[in-house]
Amino acid sequence: MDTTMSFSQNMDDEYEKFIRRMNPPRVVIDNESCKNATVIQVDSANKYGILLEVVQVLTDLNLIVTKAYICSDGGWFMDVFNVTDQEGSKIIDDGILEFIEKSLGPDSCFASSMRRSVGVKSSVDHSSIELIGSDRPGLLSEVSAVLTHLKCNVVNAEVWTHNSRAAAVMQVTDEETGAAITDTERLSMIKKLLCNVLKGSNKSREAKTVVSHGVTHTERRLHQMMFADRDYERGSDEGLDERERPDVNVVNWHDKDYSVITIRCKDRPKLLFDIICTLTDMQYVVFHGSVDAEGPEAHQEYCIRHVDGSPVKSDAERQRVVQCLQAAIERRVSEGLKLELCTTDRVGLLSDVTRIFRENSLTVTRAEVTTRTGKAVNTFYVRDASGYPVDAKIIDSIRQAIGQTILQVKGTPEELNQAPQESPTKFLFGGLFKSRSFVNFGLVRSYS
Repeated sequence: MDTTMSFSQNMDDEYEKFIRRMNPPRVVIDNESCKNATVIQVDSANKYGILLEVVQVLTDLNLIVTKAYICSDGGWFMDVFNVTDQEGSKIIDDGILEFIEKSLGPDSCFASSMRRSVGVKSSVDHSSIELIGSDRPGLLSEVSAVLTHLKCNVVNAEVWTHNSRAAAVMQVTDEETGAAITDTERLSMIKKLLCNVLKGSNKSREAKTVVSHGVTHTERRLHQMMFADRDYERGSDEGLDERERPDVNVVNWHDKDYSVITIRCKDRPKLLFDIICTLTDMQYVVFHGSVDAEGPEAHQEYCIRHVDGSPVKSDAERQRVVQCLQAAIERRVSEGLKLELCTTDRVGLLSDVTRIFRENSLTVTRAEVTTRTGKAVNTFYVRDASGYPVDAKIIDSIRQAIGQTILQVKGTPEELNQAPQESPTKFLFGGLFKSRSFVNFGLVRSYS
């Protein structure tokens, strides 16, 4: 059985290579036709998952997609993206432009399977820990304390919370060797203790810990983990929040045998990736699409079918698509006051910082932990653990304890106070196209 599957996979790989040689991907980067964005056009032989591959490359470069046009009907794939840097300027850095061409062009690994190659890095120098469980105040602090006790140093981590669930992907090294942890008994102990922390007092929801030395794309894994955990399911008592959720609509276009998804929500970085990632993981194919995010609100429209060729078949499936896309958009929403920490990395740093947050009744709603050339560059979004506005005096006290120059506040507690607050009982972690002729937009060549 394994031999047969291996032979089939090899045949698929060889076929992909043949198609690539006959129809190599073509990337055109244009900095002239649009006055306020760099236009990137990608043409290639079509295959399942190719849209996510392209979007993931652009997302990993922290580029902002202001407009996009997608067409993948038949055997050919054509995408056009208007992109800027984080400051809203065109991309003029020759190194970045060359990287885009190499990553998406004929000399790349672009034609190899997305499941094996896109956006992942070798982890021979660290162990990867995946965590998912019930959210509660102080959870990140407890997890970090366990890892410090076990002499593990957190070198990179990303933490998301959504719908009272928490997920994290953490890359750790051995305190003594600075390398990946290979001792099986120690790995087993790490899994056992972390799983106990994640379970806490909530025995009704599953907690899971996975330790590996493989490869992973952190944000993709977080989406997959929370999707598998069914974080998109909401209780019957949450209907009052419906007006605050992203506007997602799914209707069937019977003439063309498509389902059309229309999404309207507040724009933010990586929104396009989150949506395409979720559609791909749900086994849907985008045949046509349009993205407009030049203002504060993003409008996205997609013609889709399931991989079996069918549109959305039932009201239950339609509702599931809506809920899953809403969850994908909400997972990365940055609730809370943004705190940035930059200092020399050391074992136990994350544990010490999050312990200070917990002792001052702050909980972390999202976190990004990175280590660059011996420096820890961490971003935390924090809120009062009871759901009340963050007290400016508490922030001052925390900065004094950690270091005024080490911990910077982005935004002010006053700005946070104006935002809707969660109930004290809710805790966090530590439309159709305007024109039917749009489907023929491949004939339209005005991209700016």
